[in-house]
Amino acid sequence: MNLLHLSREVQWVLGGIAVLLVVATAAAWLLQRRRPQADYRELTQRINAWWVMVAVFAAALALGPTWSIVFFAFVSFLALKEFLSLIPTRRADRRVLFWAYLTVPVQYWWVADGYFSMFVLFIPVWGLFIVTARMVLMQETRDFLRAIGTLQWGMLTTVFALSHVAYLLVLPGQTGGPGEGAGLVVYLVLLTELNDVAQYVWGKSLGRRKIVPTVSPGKTFEGLLGGIVTTTVMAVLLAPLLTPLDRWQAVAAGLMIGMGGFLGDITISSVKRDIGVKDSGTLIAGHGGVLDRVNSLMATAPLFFHFIRFFHY
Repeated sequence: MNLLHLSREVQWVLGGIAVLLVVATAAAWLLQRRRPQADYRELTQRINAWWVMVAVFAAALALGPTWSIVFFAFVSFLALKEFLSLIPTRRADRRVLFWAYLTVPVQYWWVADGYFSMFVLFIPVWGLFIVTARMVLMQETRDFLRAIGTLQWGMLTTVFALSHVAYLLVLPGQTGGPGEGAGLVVYLVLLTELNDVAQYVWGKSLGRRKIVPTVSPGKTFEGLLGGIVTTTVMAVLLAPLLTPLDRWQAVAAGLMIGMGGFLGDITISSVKRDIGVKDSGTLIAGHGGVLDRVNSLMATAPLFFHFIRFFHY
């Protein structure tokens, strides 16, 4: 694997993430040694899963934009598959699922081609038309509105929204230094995941006042505020390494990612509450399913993409 085509700044940040995982692994080992009676299996599973996720993510970036786009397309496919396996569907809807899955390769083809007009129009316009037409022609009117609404929402979030991460790789006018595609992707993904962790840690440490107890009982105002502040500080520190953002733009990006990540998280929590499940799947040990891991990214990716495109590309 050749990392040399990645900017030196991206390599430094990826190396820093690896160092943090080494520290976390050592800390979990020490906790288990000092308190053998305590159960740290979930913590160990989470850290081990982060090792795998970071390694796969870094490998995709190291292989270049084409393979990175393929990687994100696969993530979208898994997220859409989880979503469709969770929501209640009619028997007739199974004949439409092919068209929903077909949006994944077509959407990411527009990404790889850099065809921005079709990238932003395909699923909201053509995907809506094709899937709706197919469902209407089946002449199954019972629960039609619920079926078409959930299917379209699933495609918009798991495919259209997530594809904005991949399109960062092919934005025109990139210089190869701070602001290159891989740097923007690392910046977005790192801050989004850091925001999730920071909100959890601050909430567990200082959380008192619950925000949405019927949706996510663990979410608190203190956790939200602490996560947003942490994310914004890191956004400012990392911006010169990975992005063309100036200081105030980085502050705005941090606030946007912090709040957007929270909304993405509780939106999927609302879906799971409605369906009556705790996790969207079991693919990622200690984390749940793919949807549980990318729920925040489905909100932050479009927000960050259009923010940075408006100011710099």
